[in-house]
Amino acid sequence: MEPNKEELSVFIARFNQALKRVFHEQQDINELSHDRGLPPHVWRDIMDTHPLAVAIPAEYGGRGSIVKECLSILSAASYESLPLSLTFGINIALFLEPLAKYGDDKIKEKIFPEFLTGQRMGGLMITEPDYGSDALNMRTSYQTMGENYTITGRKHWQGLTGQADYWLVAARKDLGNGELARDVDFFVTNNADAKQRIEVEALYSNLGLYMIPYGMNVINVEVPSYQRLQPESTGIKMMLDILHRSRLQFPGMGMGFIKRMLDEALQHCTTRMVGTGNLLALDSVQFQLSRIQTAFTLCSGMCARSSDISGIEHNLATEGLEANSMKALVTDLMQESAQLCLQVSGANGYKISHVAGRGIVDSRPFQIFEGSNEMLYTQIAEIVLKRMKRQKETSLYQSLASFAPTEKAIPHFREHLQFTLSDNLVQRKLVDLGKIVARVVNTQYVINMQEKGFRADLVENCIYNMQLDVAQLASNLSLRHHAELVVEYQDESDWMSFL
Repeated sequence: MEPNKEELSVFIARFNQALKRVFHEQQDINELSHDRGLPPHVWRDIMDTHPLAVAIPAEYGGRGSIVKECLSILSAASYESLPLSLTFGINIALFLEPLAKYGDDKIKEKIFPEFLTGQRMGGLMITEPDYGSDALNMRTSYQTMGENYTITGRKHWQGLTGQADYWLVAARKDLGNGELARDVDFFVTNNADAKQRIEVEALYSNLGLYMIPYGMNVINVEVPSYQRLQPESTGIKMMLDILHRSRLQFPGMGMGFIKRMLDEALQHCTTRMVGTGNLLALDSVQFQLSRIQTAFTLCSGMCARSSDISGIEHNLATEGLEANSMKALVTDLMQESAQLCLQVSGANGYKISHVAGRGIVDSRPFQIFEGSNEMLYTQIAEIVLKRMKRQKETSLYQSLASFAPTEKAIPHFREHLQFTLSDNLVQRKLVDLGKIVARVVNTQYVINMQEKGFRADLVENCIYNMQLDVAQLASNLSLRHHAELVVEYQDESDWMSFL
C-alpha cells in the first residue's frame, strides 16, 4: 500500500457517513428524489470525501485505479442512491479510466489534480440522434487544423449533460467529399475553455434518474493535438476496451442497489403482519425474496470476477462474452429486484418517494444504455454459435462443457441443455440462447467464489433459481413455432362485432 494511503474500509466508512449525513440527517433522500438535480451543498458534502480518487492513478495522488475500490465506491453509493452511483460510474469508467489508460501525460497532469481537489465531473459522448447502438456510423467528424483538431457534430443522451466539466468526444476523421474514416477517435474537451465549450441545445425530461441531467449537445470545438487519446492499435478496439471495462463495472452499481432491495423487502416482510404471522410465512413471498437474494449472490460473483480481470492494465477489446454477460444479466436482475421489492411492499411501494418505486424507474434504463440487453444477449449467442461451428459441435451442452467460462458450472444444467442447435436461429431465439449462456457464465463466478469460502446456502439457492430460468429459456428454444406481428391487424378484430 502507498504511504499515507487510507485503508479502503476507512475510506468507504467516511464516504458512507457523508451519505448518511446528507441523505438522512440534513435532508431526506426520499424528498430530494422528487426534484431534478441535487442542491450544491449536498454535492459539496459528498464530493469532499473525494470518492473519485479511486479511479485516479497513484502517481497523480489518487488511490491507484484499483477495480475493487472502484466497485466498492459504486456499491456504497447505489445502496443509498442509484443515480448517485451512476454519476460516479460515468466519471470512473467512461472518463477517468480511459484518460488514465490512453491520455497524453500533458492533459493528465492538468485534469487529475483538478478531480482530486475540486469538484470536477467528466463524461463520454458517443450516442447521436440518428446513431444509438450503431456507433460505428456516427457522423460527428474532425479535421486537422495545424496543431489542433476541429470537431463538429451532435450528441445526445449523455449523462451529466451541461454538468460535466470535461468530455471524451468520439468522432471520425473527415476524409472530404462527405466521406468519414471507418475508425473512431476520442478527444478530451474542457468546458472552461471557450473554444472547447460544448453547447447544450436542450435538456430532456428523463423519466427517472432525476439527479442526472440528459439532453442534446451541439459540438463545434477546437482542441490541441495532445487532447486526442492514443489507442494501442485501432480506435475501434480502444472503444471496445472502454465499453467492455464499463460493462464489467456495472456489478458495482448493481451490488448496493440489489442489497438495498433485499434489505428493504426483508425488513418489510418481517414486520408486516398478515393474520397470525408475518409476510415471510407465505411461501410465494419466500420465493420472491429468494429471487432478490439470488441476484445479490450473482452480483457478488460478478464483482469478484470483475476485480480480477477489468483493471486498466488489461485490454478488454475481445472480452465481449464476459462483459456482455455481466452487464445484461446484472441489469435484468436490478429491474427484477426492484419489481419484487415493490410487489411485497404493497401500495406503499408505488410512490416515487419509496425506494422500490423509485428503483423501478431508475434501474430501467440500465437495460438499455451501453448496449440494449437484447443486442448484448444476441452477441453472446453469436460468440457461442461461432465457436460451435469451429468445433463442428451441435450439442450446446457438449460445447459449453469444454469452454473455460462455463465448464465448471455446466454440470448443474445438464438435464436442461442436452439438445442440438441449428445454426440459423431466429433472433428471438438467439436472445434466449444468450440469456442461457449469461446465466451459466455468471453461475460459474459464484461457484468460484464458494471455493474461497462464500456461503454455501446462498450458492445452492442461486443455482436452483438459475436452473429454473434455464429450464424455461431452454423450453422456449425447443418450441417450433413463433408468433409474428400482424401489421394490418384492424380488420375483423373489433370485439364489438362479435357480440
